[in-house]
Amino acid sequence: MVRNNRVFLVLLTVVFLLSGCKMWLPWAKKVEMARTTPEGLYQQGLEEYQKGGYKRSVELFQRVKEEYPLSSLAIMAEVGIADAFFSGKQYPEAELAYSEFLNLHPTNENLPYVMYQIGMCHFNEITTIDRDQSETFKAVKEFERLMVRFPGSKFSFMAEKMIRDCRKTMGEQEFSVGEFYFNIKKYQAALHRFEKIARDYANVGLDYKVNYFIVETKRRIAEADAKKKPVEKK
Repeated sequence: MVRNNRVFLVLLTVVFLLSGCKMWLPWAKKVEMARTTPEGLYQQGLEEYQKGGYKRSVELFQRVKEEYPLSSLAIMAEVGIADAFFSGKQYPEAELAYSEFLNLHPTNENLPYVMYQIGMCHFNEITTIDRDQSETFKAVKEFERLMVRFPGSKFSFMAEKMIRDCRKTMGEQEFSVGEFYFNIKKYQAALHRFEKIARDYANVGLDYKVNYFIVETKRRIAEADAKKKPVEKK
């Protein structure tokens, strides 16, 4: 009799599932409740992030932030939102989210990381050396701000390297302008650019070629000046 009852229960469950009818199952309700807790939502957001579902990840972290603002996970969700934007290459949105976190939580332990990521948002927007370098300057500014505020942080050491990369990019842009003037024989203008690089962008990997062009440009200027001088009659 007990065995028949068990068979009947299994068959009844199958019938309900096949017919599309909803059946109240205590364990199913518990699972659903668990998924709508701050812990459940955050975990789902994390899982989406890890498999590359950044848009969905933002939505889930946003729910944690808005529906459970007093939960300790709400702050982590704010960082998660910014990280999801960043990993999805939506750098302006990521920069805005990180900056909002910085303003709302000025003493949070994650600030060095957040400040580093703000710099990286600008760094990842840097284009080729023949284009405007405003994002490069912004990146340097953010990295320097991090280094001043948290000099002992590992993110400050990482920022130091990024600043060097940014400075090399800025120096390369100056060099391209100097080289252009050199090629069209505007040697004074070229020398001005090369000397500026030697002064402002030393030790970033450009020293050798810059020094070569400074010497060569001065030599050509001297040659041009010599040709201008009148020849003395004996």
